[in-house]
Amino acid sequence: MEAMEAMVPVVPMVKPALRRGWRDLHTVQFGMAPAHAMTLGPMDTATGSFLDLLNGTRGLPLLREEGRRMDLPDGHVDGLVKQLARSGLLDDAKGGGPAADALRGKKEVLDRLRPDLGSLSLVTSEPGDAMRLLAAPRSLRVQVRGAGRVGAVLASLLAGAGIGEVDVRDVGRVERWDVAPGGLPAESVGDRRDEAARQAARRSAPDRPPRRDRGTPPSDGDPGFSLVILTPRDDVAVHAPPPSAAEPLIGSGTPHLYAGVVEATGVVGPLVLPGETGCAGCLHEARTDRDPAWPRLVAQWRSGSGKSRHVRPCDLTLATTVAGLAAAHALANIVTDSELCEEYITPSMFDHRVVPAVASAVADAAVRTGVARRKRA
Repeated sequence: MEAMEAMVPVVPMVKPALRRGWRDLHTVQFGMAPAHAMTLGPMDTATGSFLDLLNGTRGLPLLREEGRRMDLPDGHVDGLVKQLARSGLLDDAKGGGPAADALRGKKEVLDRLRPDLGSLSLVTSEPGDAMRLLAAPRSLRVQVRGAGRVGAVLASLLAGAGIGEVDVRDVGRVERWDVAPGGLPAESVGDRRDEAARQAARRSAPDRPPRRDRGTPPSDGDPGFSLVILTPRDDVAVHAPPPSAAEPLIGSGTPHLYAGVVEATGVVGPLVLPGETGCAGCLHEARTDRDPAWPRLVAQWRSGSGKSRHVRPCDLTLATTVAGLAAAHALANIVTDSELCEEYITPSMFDHRVVPAVASAVADAAVRTGVARRKRA
């Protein structure tokens, strides 16, 4: 009974993301999509009208008073609230903890993130969890290494999703072929590539992220980063990630993810959790075991990658898809196996348990839908 009471929200609110409709005079359906739809009944007219009062503006004492005015039986309001909470249909308008309260205090920022909050409410069952998960990334720092068509869009997506700080690292100047919707704008051509990408990410952020002194940037493998995402513009580095590039990250224990485009194939992964999962060096050794010619090919590709004057293939739709999958991969939170499908990917906070529960589902969905091919270990 105590566990049941713990589920009851302080300020109950029927999840607004779920559309409501009456299947008949006594049965109400919450939600449209089969993954989330649920029916409750039998329900009388007065109780159906009372549902409109569960809108996050009243606590339980006031709701009980409203129930008495509507001639609902004693205990009926509490029973209804408990039933809806057990069914995962209620949220808590005041729940989520201190970080959530701080986010509620920034109305304009929260308004930008309300669609994300709605999505989170559909894949969390405990009242207040959606707001807690929405607020959590605001304390995180993520670095994107590579500001081409994939990396720049990815940085903007992460910033727009509410990551507290998104740093971007690259060299050189923006070229005309770097321009992409959601990434580097046309007016940035000729500007420093990394700074242009950081500016694009800042413009996408719902809140003003902290600006760091350019003279004292975070060092490679800074343990303050929750995640580093490697999105090289060089397709050889995407197809055969050099292990040396990730050695500082391995040494500092920093999680890192690889993403990019190789010819006409999108690549997302592997996601490396140092000490727990395979790294770029493991990938190289495994490929060498399967194909003795692999090191020889990689050496030739790398020796020629800097000499070619041709712009490497990276069409907008594929680059944007890869950036979206990588962002979802980075933002994914634990969800149940029954909820893992290609219809949705859940954005929330980083969790080291993400690998066994979500990573394979994202990859399987991409392969099944033809978006990408699996990079075998």
